This record gives sequence, C-alpha cells and structure tokens, in this order.
Amino acid sequence: MNDCQLYLISPMDVGGDFPQRLDRALAAMGEDNPVAAFQFRVKDMDQHEAARLAAPLQEICAAHDVAFIVNDSVALAKRIGADGVHLGQGDGDPREAREVLGPTAQIGVTCHASRHLAMEAGEAGADYVAFGAFFPSTTKSSEHHPEPELLAWWNGLFEIPCVAIGGITPENCAPLVEAGADFLAVSAAVWSGDEEAAIRAFAKKL
Repeated sequence: MNDCQLYLISPMDVGGDFPQRLDRALAAMGEDNPVAAFQFRVKDMDQHEAARLAAPLQEICAAHDVAFIVNDSVALAKRIGADGVHLGQGDGDPREAREVLGPTAQIGVTCHASRHLAMEAGEAGADYVAFGAFFPSTTKSSEHHPEPELLAWWNGLFEIPCVAIGGITPENCAPLVEAGADFLAVSAAVWSGDEEAAIRAFAKKL
C-alpha cells in the first residue's frame, strides 16, 4: 500500500463560492480525506488582493489540517504566514525561500521531466519535487511529459517526496500511484465537476 495523498491546486478563480467548495472537498470522507496540501495559485494579481482572497481559504485548510502552499510568490507566502511555497523553475532559489520563510516552511520545486533539476532542488533543500505533466492538462500547458518510471527512479534513490502533476484523473492515476508518487497534484479533475465525488473517486484509487 503506497501512502499516496492528494495535493489540491486551486482553480484560477478562487472568489465567489470557491471557499464553500474547498470546504466541501476537504470535508469529504471526514478523517479519511486524502488531501494533504492545497496550493493557492492565482496569476497577475496584486499582493493585497491575493492576501484577501487567501484568508478564508487558509482558515478552511487549517481547520482540516491541510497544508496551505502559495504558488510562485515567496513574498506572499511570508505575508500571509502560509505553510510553504511552490517554486517554478523561474521563481527563485529554494535556499533563498528558506531564509525568508524559515526552517519549518514546506518548499516545493517544479522539476518537469528532469532528474538533474530534481537533484539540484533536493540539494538546495526542497521539501518535495514535482514532476510533470504526466498527461495533457487543461489547467496548464507543458512541453514536458515524463513517464511514470521517473517517479520510481526518484523513489528508489531519494527520501524527499515527489509530486506527480498534469492532467491527473481518478481514471488515469493508477500507474503514477504504483510508480511511487507520494502526492498527486490535481486541479481540473476536482474543480470541473462535483468536488466531493471527485475526492471520493481519487480516494478509492489511492
């Protein structure tokens, strides 16, 4: 039994009824909920507005004991006291993020399909590495399409958890779980329909 969990990524629109939807997703299945982390991902928004939108979501995550991770912005993560930050390849160095956010912050790094980038991230102190996109994604386009073997390779050599990302659904996730993904990063598969049903469907596969 692989202890694979879900890493929920927010849709671009986190206003309106989204806080209620997040609460429903995290409450699905009670204590057996497979979601370990939630990534707050908004683009082209000033920090003040981003912080305002993040506040209710952060409270919901805290209530469900789910880590609240900010995408791309170390400054925003610091400002709102997030549990961590996720860095793309152009978003800064994990070492610098660690200096700003402190020793307990969860720092993740996008490594696409690259073993080299993943090893570099690990050496720089990343808490997890993310590989993908494993499948075509409606959320984000990617020219990198690793095979599940990459997860198995990483797991065989390193202690740092790995996250699989990109177009993952309950129907196609089994090979990634079997290859040793510690987390499945999912967005559209949850938010494009009934979030509670999606969480339950993923939980069956995990």
